[in-house]
Amino acid sequence: MHSTSSTSFSPSAVSAEINLSYVWMIALVAALGGLLFGYDWVVIGGAKPFYEPYFHLTTETQVGWANSCALIGCFLGSLAGGRVSDHLGRKRVLLASAFIFTVSSLLTGWASHFSSFITWRIMGGVAIGLASNVSPTYIAEISPAQWRGRLVSLNQLALVIGILAAQIVNWLIARPVPDGLSQAAAFATWNVQYGWRWMFTAVAVPSLIFLVAVPLIPESPRWLVARRQDANARQVLAKIGGERYSQFELEGIQQSLAGSVKEVRWSAMLRGRIFTLLWIGIGLVVLQQGSGINVFFNYAEEVYRSAGYGTNEILFNIVITGTINLLFTLLAMTLVDRFDRRRLMILGSLGIGLCHVVAGAAYRLHLHGTWMLVVTLAAIAFYAMTLAPVTWVLITEIFPNRYRGTAVSITVAALWIASFVLTYTFPILNRSVGSAGTFLFYSAICFAGAAFVFTYVPETRGKSLEAIEA
Repeated sequence: MHSTSSTSFSPSAVSAEINLSYVWMIALVAALGGLLFGYDWVVIGGAKPFYEPYFHLTTETQVGWANSCALIGCFLGSLAGGRVSDHLGRKRVLLASAFIFTVSSLLTGWASHFSSFITWRIMGGVAIGLASNVSPTYIAEISPAQWRGRLVSLNQLALVIGILAAQIVNWLIARPVPDGLSQAAAFATWNVQYGWRWMFTAVAVPSLIFLVAVPLIPESPRWLVARRQDANARQVLAKIGGERYSQFELEGIQQSLAGSVKEVRWSAMLRGRIFTLLWIGIGLVVLQQGSGINVFFNYAEEVYRSAGYGTNEILFNIVITGTINLLFTLLAMTLVDRFDRRRLMILGSLGIGLCHVVAGAAYRLHLHGTWMLVVTLAAIAFYAMTLAPVTWVLITEIFPNRYRGTAVSITVAALWIASFVLTYTFPILNRSVGSAGTFLFYSAICFAGAAFVFTYVPETRGKSLEAIEA
């Protein structure tokens, strides 16, 4: 292998030299953080009917606290993730999140008191916050420009797989014994005493795989250059794309960082272009959550029951919902680097908005059954193809190298705030204006979001992170 000056570099000439198997391997390892994010976030849904009687949770305050306490950890973890990863490196923070996932899942599952259960759920939330911040950032920083969209979308795919895996594992653990009332009652008792414990404990299995795999991947070359470890960065880049790719990318990273190794102060985020980019990033995550799609996951039972479905039908609809989410996330990975990010975001916002308008009209006209299921699935399909993965891609691309860790940290923290607001306000909104008014409100957010993306969001497809910065 030999070195070539950057002036003779041609992206098309070097694209064949990219070691895709290696790039996909390290991206898959990092995406395990996304899988654990989805798994740990959803596992509580299956455990909820069993740990509540075990801990004698009878008041709405206790029940709400048990279900939402992890959000505190998510917020803290995402807020701290940027600063910590800028200081210690992306790889070490991924390793720390894997360790916290492992320990918190075991100790949550075998908590003997409600206070210890809450403590370890919050710690699990910290791991989610760290992973939701660092995993997509790391993948973006190791990915060649022409593959970055698909590779960062891998994190969203892993998240969706984690959600589905948690639902399946919960169902298998809590599956009732069909023959005989006495056996069913005994099994229900086992669920309350032990079943929910194994649901949380099961998270330790993928967590341990993550913990073992992280030491096998390299540090982010962009973080290495920021720490003046250029020789190490060159080795990583060469392993990704060969010597010519390594030289060109290294020069671009060095120019974008301009020799600065100082840690970014949060006050620096409030000035100039970075402040504008930060608000664009926050606008994107608010749009993703404000689109209202997560209502179909967090309040599926209430949404489908109000549409006239019975209990068994609701459970079946939830399975269909998860399957559609996974299938269209897979489709999104083939689209994200073929179509402009802005177009996908605008298409998703308009598509989801129209689905919400139809849903609102269906509720108003009392059109129940299959009609509502089809509209719901259409909205989820639009979301899985567009807003869900592309938002994560954009927030890892739009920030300059020097600011990326801190900026993504703040943006992801805003995502968790938006997620909390959506989750907390849905019952209040639904009670105040009804299902029809609620979904019409979400449609208005989607249409406003399309205008926001059209006006303010830059196009980043096919460009290196340094070219985007320039």
